Amino acid sequence: MRAIWKGAVSFGLVSIAVKLYSATEEKDIRFHQVHRTDGGRIKYQRTCSVDGEVVSYDDIAKGYDVGGGEMVILTDEDFADLPLSTSRAIDVLEFVPAEQIDPILFAKSYYLEPEGQAAKPYVLLRDALRDADRVAIVKIAIRQREQLATLRVRDDVLILNTMMWPDEVRTPDFGFLDEDIETRPAELAMASSLIDSMAGSFNADDFTDNYRAALQEVIDAKVEGREVVQPEEAEEAPAAAVDLMAALKASVERAKAARSAPSEPAPPKKKATPAKKATAAKKATPARKPAKKSA
Repeated sequence: MRAIWKGAVSFGLVSIAVKLYSATEEKDIRFHQVHRTDGGRIKYQRTCSVDGEVVSYDDIAKGYDVGGGEMVILTDEDFADLPLSTSRAIDVLEFVPAEQIDPILFAKSYYLEPEGQAAKPYVLLRDALRDADRVAIVKIAIRQREQLATLRVRDDVLILNTMMWPDEVRTPDFGFLDEDIETRPAELAMASSLIDSMAGSFNADDFTDNYRAALQEVIDAKVEGREVVQPEEAEEAPAAAVDLMAALKASVERAKAARSAPSEPAPPKKKATPAKKATAAKKATPARKPAKKSA
C-alpha cells in the first residue's frame, strides 16, 4: 500500500506521527471507451466553450457559477488564504460513544500507521480508546478539504472514517410520509415472526458479487477465444402480494422450512441385475418383419 497523507494525531499535548492509507478499494471491472472497428482508445480534448480553442492544464482555473451567465474565477492565491489549519494534523476534538453516530454520516475508511518513533503513543491511544469503548471525533484536511472524521480501533489498528457534514445529509421528502397508513397488530406480529425466522449473524465473507464474477468469466472467455457460455436466466421477481397477511405467513413458513430441511445427498443409482439386463436387451431387439407371401 502507498501512503496518501502524512501528518500527526494531536491528542492533548501528545503528538503521534502517522501515515494514512486507503483501507478499502472498489473491485469494479473498469472499461475504456474504444473505437468499435479497430479498438483504438477514444481521447477527449478540453476546449473552451467561448473561443473553441484547446486549453492546457496550466490555463485551467476554478470557476463558481453565480447564475445569470456570470462566473467568478478563483486563483491559487485565493485558496492559499483560506483558514485550513489542520493541513498536517488530525485534531482530536472529543470522545463519544460509537452508537451516537448515525452510519449515514460515514464516507470513506483509512488505516493509520505510526511513523518513526511514534509506535508507543500510537499503541497508548489505541488501548485507551478500546478500554473506554468510545471513538474520537477529529478534524482532518485531505486534498485541500477539511473533513470531520472518527478514530476507532479495528484489528489492533486505528481506523479513520471520514464523515459527511450534517448539512450534506438530505432530508427525505416522500408523499407516503404524509399519509395515514396503519398496520394491524396481527400483521406486525407476523412480520416480526418472519424477521425472527430469518435472523442470523452477519459474516461479510458469506456474500459475493455474482455479477462481477460472471462478467469476469465473459472477459476471460474473450481473451482465451473460448465460446462464451450464457449464464442461466434469473428467476422472475414474484408478483406483488394482494393479501399482506397471507404473504407474510407464507414467507415465515418457507423460511422455517428452508432452515429445518437437511440437505439430503442424491440416492445412489441401483445396478441392473443380469435378469433385468436380459429383459432390457430383449426389449431393445427390433421385431422381425413377416416374410412376404409368394404370388
